[in-house]
Amino acid sequence: MAKIIEVKDLCKTYITNKRQNNVLRNVSFSVDEGEMVAVMGPSGSGKSTLLYTVSGMDSMTAGEVIFSGRNISKLKQNELAELRLDEMGFIFQQMYMLKNLSVLDNIILPARQSKANTLSAKEKLEYGKELMRRLGIIEIADNDINEVSGGQLQRACICRSMINKPKMIFADEPTGALNRQSSDEVMDELCKINAQGTTIMLVTHDAKVAATCSRVMYIVDGNIKGVYNNTESDARRRERALNNWLIEQGW
Repeated sequence: MAKIIEVKDLCKTYITNKRQNNVLRNVSFSVDEGEMVAVMGPSGSGKSTLLYTVSGMDSMTAGEVIFSGRNISKLKQNELAELRLDEMGFIFQQMYMLKNLSVLDNIILPARQSKANTLSAKEKLEYGKELMRRLGIIEIADNDINEVSGGQLQRACICRSMINKPKMIFADEPTGALNRQSSDEVMDELCKINAQGTTIMLVTHDAKVAATCSRVMYIVDGNIKGVYNNTESDARRRERALNNWLIEQGW
């Protein structure tokens, strides 16, 4: 299967008060098209930094990230911004949405900003509604963002991440601010999106969330300590096996 992303000797260093903090240390891995990969590890291990760096949201200190055949470290800022807008989708724990727009208008905003999205304004609106129907939230299309639940808003964020039909979605703790029921509903939707062919890479501290993924990378002190391949078909056995593996890693 073709690789959608290849990471080679990735390093990320911050300088704070003249002290060097090596957050990522020569990290290398790849993700195949259609995979759903989780990144886990203790707090401060570099999970979110890894996600932001490989997606081009943060600059790298050294190394290479090849996304869909393009070395993102070689792209100009405007080229990188267009790549993120047109070919990547993003979901965050904090559901960043504009308060002066309705839920639907927030969802279709990236489509309006994209030069590569050739749909008409009406078609973009209809596709936004179609995504909301798929995720069971069409009834909140005209609501303000402060008039809906956290679970509904996170599903709206998933719709927004899908509006330009991205090749890959990056999610940073997408269920971190949700209760268990809402978390399960959001992960069900992400699994459906993945089953339809969209590659997903997510950061999580929740083993139940990670157990839905085909592969789990465990990162400690900026290095990938271990990789776990989920082969169990039964959800409970998958979660139990992953938990046992995480304990072995020092979780």
